[in-house]
Amino acid sequence: MRKEVERFVLRGMLMLLSLGVTACTTTGSYRKPEVAMPPTYRSGERPGGSASDSVIALMPYRSFFADKTLCLLIDSAIVNNIDLQVALKNIDYARQTLNSARLGILPTLNLGVQNTRTHPSDNGVKTNIDDYSVYGTSSWEVDIWGKIRSRKSSALAGYLKTGEAAKAVRTRLVADVASGYYNLLMLDRQLESSRKNLAIADTTLKMIGLQYDAGQVTALAVQQQEAFRQSIAGSLPQIEQKISAQENALSILCGRMPGAIQRDQTLFTLKVEDNLPSGIPSALLQNRPDVRAAELAVRGAHADMGEAEASLYPSLTLTATGGLEAFKRSQWFTVPGSIFGVVQGAVLQPVFQRGQLKARYQQTRIKREQTELEFKLSLLKAVGEVSDALVQLDKVKVQESIATERVATLHKAVSNAGMLFRSGMATYLEVMVAQTSALQAELDLASVRRQHLTAMSELYRALGGGWR
Repeated sequence: MRKEVERFVLRGMLMLLSLGVTACTTTGSYRKPEVAMPPTYRSGERPGGSASDSVIALMPYRSFFADKTLCLLIDSAIVNNIDLQVALKNIDYARQTLNSARLGILPTLNLGVQNTRTHPSDNGVKTNIDDYSVYGTSSWEVDIWGKIRSRKSSALAGYLKTGEAAKAVRTRLVADVASGYYNLLMLDRQLESSRKNLAIADTTLKMIGLQYDAGQVTALAVQQQEAFRQSIAGSLPQIEQKISAQENALSILCGRMPGAIQRDQTLFTLKVEDNLPSGIPSALLQNRPDVRAAELAVRGAHADMGEAEASLYPSLTLTATGGLEAFKRSQWFTVPGSIFGVVQGAVLQPVFQRGQLKARYQQTRIKREQTELEFKLSLLKAVGEVSDALVQLDKVKVQESIATERVATLHKAVSNAGMLFRSGMATYLEVMVAQTSALQAELDLASVRRQHLTAMSELYRALGGGWR
């Protein structure tokens, strides 16, 4: 009878062991959440392309940005930016977690040396006992329900997610450096326009001064023109302060102390390649690092749910202990007499854990649903960002065309106002209005040009470019 019981227990343990080898997860295999993507972005004036086109997102930033100085700044930022370095350290941290999880299927092994001395009581047996032992203990949990495999899958998803997060930091960094550089070029242009208009205001002031000396205008005309000139002169320090602040911000993005930034081109010498295909929305699933990170979060949450559910079922642990044991040190290494061994198999079924295991499973299930919703939201935002960037790019091109024509018109007006004023056919107020309008138009044109360049770099980021 005893032998039959032993055979039954042995067969049961072998069956559990075979289940551990197959390791079927209780939650089933992971499936990517399905999201209905639109066939095109919301912009009817730009080429969309197809999944096989060489779209913007697939271009390295050195091919996308034509300015070599800007590319050098981006190179420096990618190497030295502190935020990106922190993101890369997160990858290293997650890699250690993954390496540990990959070894979870292997048994543990511990080595020990022990000496036990027993001192009997005065009223007991008068025998002192010394026990010397050196042993090794190995324990292995059979992965019957895929708990260990789920843990490894979760660690893998977490590791890959940190990689995608680092790529997302890089895409944002590329766009931020480009935006800051374009803003710096805009400020340079505005400073140049203000200085040029200050020289024109000085000339006009001298001319009005001569007319005042000749009695043709009153002192009010001189004072008005002087105030206009002072207004332009007062704007120069403000622009110079903004240039210095922007240079400092770019330096910090590049991971270096605040300092000057070299510029080899001007705002209007840069060419804008804004007719490249944007691709199709479904490509965001592969091109946008933040979208990929959100999908990996769902994958990790699914694995966590599998591990939590597997904790509700029985676990099988095999433990083996063996080594040398003797009551005398001289007999410690006398083999085989000092050799001992113990093999144990235990099946543990949680019965009552104050609801902790079930609560944890329900929490992981809710977390799985939450991450899936966040993944869908990240896709909606990604499509929205691309659509916004496309519309902005289309409209800013129209704005720039109108602003360019306005500047040309007002330059003619300034020239005509000057000639009419010298011939006595226009007042000094008309001259001042023309000069003020021309200056503001030049400042506006520089701003619109910067928006055009920035919109293109923002579209590049929104499509998932810059991390390759």
